[in-house]
Amino acid sequence: MKKSFYFLLLLVVIGCAPNPSQYHAYPIATVDNRNVVLTDCFWLPKIKTIQDTTIKYAFDKCNEEGRMENFLIAGKVKEGKTRGKMPFDDTDLYKIIEGASYSLLIKPNPELDVYLDSIIALIQIGQEPDGYLTTWFTIDRKSPPATWVKPSENRWENEISSHELYNSGHLFEAAAAHYRATGKRNLLDIALKNADLLVANFGPHKLHCPPGHQIVETGLIKLYHITQNSHYLELSKYFLDIRGDSLTHDLYGDYNQDQVPVTQQTEAVGHAVRAEYMYAGMTDIAAIYHDKAYLDAVLNLWENIVNQKMYITGGIGARHEGEAFGENYELPNLTAYNETCAAIASVHWNQRMFLLTGDSKYFDIIERTLYNGLISGISVDGKMFFYPNPLESDGLYAFNTGSCTRQPWFDCSCCPTNLIRFLPSITGLIYAVNTDSLFVNLFMSNTADILINENKVDIKQQTDYPWNGKIAISVNPEKDMIFTLKLRIPGWAKNDAVPGNLYSYLEKNEEKITLRINGKEEQLFVTKGYVEITKRWAKNDKVELVLPMIIHRVVANAKVKVDSNKVAFEYGPIVYCAEEIDNNPSLNFSIPENITLKVEKKYIISESVNVLNGNADGEDITLIPYYLWSNRGVGKMKVWFPMAEK
Repeated sequence: MKKSFYFLLLLVVIGCAPNPSQYHAYPIATVDNRNVVLTDCFWLPKIKTIQDTTIKYAFDKCNEEGRMENFLIAGKVKEGKTRGKMPFDDTDLYKIIEGASYSLLIKPNPELDVYLDSIIALIQIGQEPDGYLTTWFTIDRKSPPATWVKPSENRWENEISSHELYNSGHLFEAAAAHYRATGKRNLLDIALKNADLLVANFGPHKLHCPPGHQIVETGLIKLYHITQNSHYLELSKYFLDIRGDSLTHDLYGDYNQDQVPVTQQTEAVGHAVRAEYMYAGMTDIAAIYHDKAYLDAVLNLWENIVNQKMYITGGIGARHEGEAFGENYELPNLTAYNETCAAIASVHWNQRMFLLTGDSKYFDIIERTLYNGLISGISVDGKMFFYPNPLESDGLYAFNTGSCTRQPWFDCSCCPTNLIRFLPSITGLIYAVNTDSLFVNLFMSNTADILINENKVDIKQQTDYPWNGKIAISVNPEKDMIFTLKLRIPGWAKNDAVPGNLYSYLEKNEEKITLRINGKEEQLFVTKGYVEITKRWAKNDKVELVLPMIIHRVVANAKVKVDSNKVAFEYGPIVYCAEEIDNNPSLNFSIPENITLKVEKKYIISESVNVLNGNADGEDITLIPYYLWSNRGVGKMKVWFPMAEK
């Protein structure tokens, strides 16, 4: 793998092993969500749907299904047995609180703020005096409602299935977000009490079993960043260090990524969500400890996924069985799993990889995932959800936990609540800073207030992305100053479908990318996927970037047998599909080599989008953005189409 100068420099720094007092954060920093005000016609309505509809909807569902009541029963304020079917039902509340907290960061809402305090008070009731918090086991450890969860005499005795540490992880993530948003310590103190209990019980000469389902690792690191309590960071690393170590515990196996030590793992295996949460934690450790072994491992794992195990939508996880990765190049369409939670985990991990390396390829994956395999998980009205996200449907196979279309809720509602915790945080992905550089990673209309070298710079971005590729940016420094503006050039605009060779385009876009500064066309200097503009910036400087869009035909690597002699379509960052409602219901058409498709505006439900219209096999066809499929009822759908014989 080619290593840039920055990467080589990073290895030199990592080679100087620091002692625990020399912890460092990532070399690149995100821009705080509260400093970015979204005005975007694509993303703002989706976030407003979460804020206005989905948060309340999900809290109501949690109340109906006993999520709140479990905390009262655990605290002996109310009598009863455990309600719900999952040992991690507590995390549904935590994730909604996290999403609501990100919502408060970008849009104050006193009523929601007060309501969160009432839910946090319930959580506190369910916490045991020493900090333990998993309501299922507090209520009845010996008789858990789910048959697949082993009964136990002691805490953390069956961590492979109990999800006690998973519950802690989501608690920590929610507490960090709530503290950031409100400055209140009510949830943070609950989380710290639980974290201190973990520190007291796990480690060398204590309990030494890793989590069955990862996420406590990143949660502990977020608490470390808030408190500077190094015990939290050290425990996070300990949980990762002992994975795959048969001298410390009976190994859980591939499904839990516990077959060999994490630094020796080179292929993504097992449960996809667990894996990507773990890779995110490993990247944190690589960055903070400057650990070369961890860095090498996440680089190798990323290459494996992107080159052999990722769907064109950015989705990951080929198999329903185990919600898991398949073998290399095993990417079925009808039975694809592509869990919504896995798409979210992928974004979290890839953002960390960017913050560590400064390479735009990680945001190519983020963008592909965001616009396709992630937002496909939620309906336009914000009340219906996909758990898996297949690339084909025959209208009969009930892939979505018993349904052929989106469902209003699930016994395991990790995906709806994960969407709630993720979407309001999206403004934190747009910009990043590194000393005297400002990265523009995503194209969304917004205004932002950013510090570069301690100097304030106001940024205004205007665009109709993803429907066209014109991006206008106004730069307004408080005083004239020199810095480098780095504009990401998406892979699709460079005729690269994805980093690596898993997917490629049949035709090249010959139109050139144009850059204008204050109306004057400039030469493009591209480094690691970014156009770099270094100058003395003054008030009202204008930058215009134009990314020409064409309809791309996409083919898969020949080793992906299921997509052999098939083609898919993209326009800009959007992957398209054919849905039965718009076409011959059989969807049994093939794509001629000389097909001509036209881009046209059309409303799908309430969304004005680009659709692709043309003719194949003598019949008219219409392709819509993949993320919108199944908003208009049950029916067939395809992303990949057979190519007509020449």
